Amino acid sequence: GAPATAASAPGSAAEAPGGIAPHGVPRLNLYQLTAEELEDYVTGELEQPKFRVQQLRDWLYKFGTTNFTRMKNLPRPLRQTLASGASIGAEDWVVLAERQSKDGTLKRAYGVPGCHTIESVLMPYNDGRQTACISTQVGCAMGCVFCATGQMGFKRHLTSAEIFEQAARFSASLKRERKRLSRIVLMGMGEPLANYHNVVAAVRRIQADLGIGWRHITISTVGLVPEMRRLAAERMQVKLAVSLHAATDEERSALLPMNRRYPIAEVMDAARHYFETTGRRVTFEWALIQGQNDDVATAERLGHLLAGGAPGSHVNLIPLNPTKGYGGGPTGRDAAARFVETLARFGIEATMRVRRGIDIDAGCGQLAERAASEYKERGRDAAGAEEAGSTAAGDELSSLAEELESLDAAAGMAA
Repeated sequence: GAPATAASAPGSAAEAPGGIAPHGVPRLNLYQLTAEELEDYVTGELEQPKFRVQQLRDWLYKFGTTNFTRMKNLPRPLRQTLASGASIGAEDWVVLAERQSKDGTLKRAYGVPGCHTIESVLMPYNDGRQTACISTQVGCAMGCVFCATGQMGFKRHLTSAEIFEQAARFSASLKRERKRLSRIVLMGMGEPLANYHNVVAAVRRIQADLGIGWRHITISTVGLVPEMRRLAAERMQVKLAVSLHAATDEERSALLPMNRRYPIAEVMDAARHYFETTGRRVTFEWALIQGQNDDVATAERLGHLLAGGAPGSHVNLIPLNPTKGYGGGPTGRDAAARFVETLARFGIEATMRVRRGIDIDAGCGQLAERAASEYKERGRDAAGAEEAGSTAAGDELSSLAEELESLDAAAGMAA
C-alpha cells in the first residue's frame, strides 16, 4: 500500500474553516463532550431546543460528518455558530501519517499535546468487520521486553477524550464510506488498566456514542490484579485479554517485569474472578517466540495452568512481531501447530492469530512514538485528504439531511 501523510484532522481548517474562534479562543471540540455535556452546551450556551441535541449527535456519530455546513437539518445560523465556536476533532492534533499495509491494515499517527505522538490502527476483514486498535498512553511503564511501546518508556496518560477520539475518527471515516466500525481493542500503546479511570470513561462513551456493544470491546492488560478485580465490578461485559506469554514466574518475569509484583497465581485468580463475576471468558495472549516459549513442554505447562485455574479461558497465539529493541524471532508454522495441538489435549481452545500490518510496523507490539521527521520521510503531503473524503460523501449526506428535515417537520406538526 502507498503511504499518505500530513493529512488535516477532522474538524480542522480543511473541513470547517476558521480553526480559531474570534479573539483567538480555541474552538470547543465536540468529541470531548459526553452526552450530558453536549446537551448542556446545545440547550444552555447555544440556547437551542432539546431536540437539536439528538440532531447534532446523529450527524456526529450516526453519519460521521465532520463538517457543520453539511448538517442541513440544522438552521443556518446555528451551523454558522457551531463552525465559529466548535470543532469536530481536537485542533491541536496533527495527523502525521497514514500508512496502509499490503493486507489493508491502516496505521494513523497523531501528533498530540506535549510534543508526543500516538499511533492507532484500523484492521478491515474480508467478512466486512472493521476493528480499531487504539492507544491509552503515550509510551508504557510496564517494560515488556519484546514490545516497542514498552521499550520507549512512559510519557503520559491519554485523557478519556483522547482515547475516545481515536475511535470516533475511525468511525467517522468509515461512515463516509458507508461502512461501520464493528469492534474496538484497547491493545495499542500503553497499559489500559494503569490508566483505569480514563479508559473506563472512554469505553463507556464508545458504547454509548459509537454504538459498539460491550461484547465487541476488548481491554488488554499485563495483569494488574487490583484493576482486573475492579473492572469485574464495573459489570460492563467487555472482553478481558491478559498478556501471559509464559507459564512459570521465572520465565514470565524475564519477559514481563510486572510479573514480579503480580505473579502468575495472582493473575490467574483475578482472571477466574473476572469470569465468575461477568460470565465473560478471559483471553490469554501468547506471543510465540522461537526457541523460547514455543515448545511442547511449555504448551503442556500452559495447559495444566489453564485447565486447573482459569475456567472459560481461551488462548490467542501470534508469532512474535519484530521490534528494534528485541532480538527474538517468530515461531515457525510447524512448531505453532504443535503448540495448538498440545493445548487441545488439555481441552484448551487456542486460536492462531493472523499477523497484520507488519510491513508498516502496525502489528501487535510494534506501535511506538516516532520522530515527526520519520513520518515525513516515509509519507507524502496529503493535506485535505479527509476533506476530499468528506466531499465525496456530501451528496449522500445531503439526501440524509433532507430525509431528517422532513421527519423533523412531521414530528413538529404531530406535536
